[in-house]
Amino acid sequence: MVPSRGEEQCTSRRALLSAVAASAVAATPLLAAMPASAATSTEATDASDADLSLVLLGTNAGPPPLADRYGISSALVVNGKTYVIDCGRGAVTQYMRAGLSLPSLTSIFLTHLHADHIVDYYAFPLLAAGAAGTQGFQTTVSVHGPGSAGIASTVTGAPGTVPGTVEMTKLAGQAYAASPTFFMTEHAGIDPATLLTVHDVLPPDTTGASATNTAPAMQPFTVMEDDNVKVTAILVPHGAVYPAYAYRFDTDHGSVVFSGDTAPTPNIITLAQNADVLVHEAVYPDGLLGLGLPQALVDHILATHTDVAKLGAIAAAANVDTLVATHLGPGDPATVPDTTWRRLLRASASSAGYNGRMILGSDLLHLPVKHRG
Repeated sequence: MVPSRGEEQCTSRRALLSAVAASAVAATPLLAAMPASAATSTEATDASDADLSLVLLGTNAGPPPLADRYGISSALVVNGKTYVIDCGRGAVTQYMRAGLSLPSLTSIFLTHLHADHIVDYYAFPLLAAGAAGTQGFQTTVSVHGPGSAGIASTVTGAPGTVPGTVEMTKLAGQAYAASPTFFMTEHAGIDPATLLTVHDVLPPDTTGASATNTAPAMQPFTVMEDDNVKVTAILVPHGAVYPAYAYRFDTDHGSVVFSGDTAPTPNIITLAQNADVLVHEAVYPDGLLGLGLPQALVDHILATHTDVAKLGAIAAAANVDTLVATHLGPGDPATVPDTTWRRLLRASASSAGYNGRMILGSDLLHLPVKHRG
């Protein structure tokens, strides 16, 4: 029997595990994952030998910058290759602080095109283009993000419709053309555009999705597959944003799902079914009350995000081994201390009868991932 393309890729992926693992980047010490019943405890461990590791680069929700949390961004390290999910404020700085190397960067995935998820995106190629030797990219980095849905732009001076990831990248290259031009004139850099292969991700036509029906019930669809990982996506509801995605990464060592920004939706449960780790956003409604926000904005936040109290039920329904709460809103520890977040996670797990691990995300948390035993 002639193997299918997917079977050939899977076989190839397994065959390369030992060879690729030898190039694994060094990992910094990490906070051990604690069960919900012991979520206030931490313990130093080492995941430098892990074949699959999750790294939270930044865990803050929303565009307003904070001193104590960086913008939302995560990294998945598979056999020494790094896949970045969202590029919030400070993503490049945190990437380096986490002990990750630019030569290990293989792909970038954008869940949606809100500012707090993309503000540091073009900084990766722009800064790497001026780097020499092992400080820059080793290979062309593939980028996958929402395509244009033809939604009319309301920004002054912006042409026509809201750009998708491909067009956004092109426009960013034009906006920052001065720096690489000057570097290349002096033979000190290259064109950042040559470091990226960018792909617009649009849902299958059969879903019936649109700007007015942003996340109908659907099955996940394949976005990308290489020797290390298969990536699938599903639409999630996030207000006016379309398309907005959650991504699932399946590897020979485990599976990790990233919710992106989303209101509660059955699509997350479909995508995350039986995953080893679900990285899910969280908002604490009572924590918003003292921020002095207009009521209309509070209502919008609550309608487009997921109450932390619902995470236990989501984890239980998806039958995941571990849930990691990130994209914390409010993210300021002075407003909602970590002790409060942990208490809320324990209560959420208890009320849903969820017995897996509930982990509070923190900047630079490293978590080794393995298939549940």
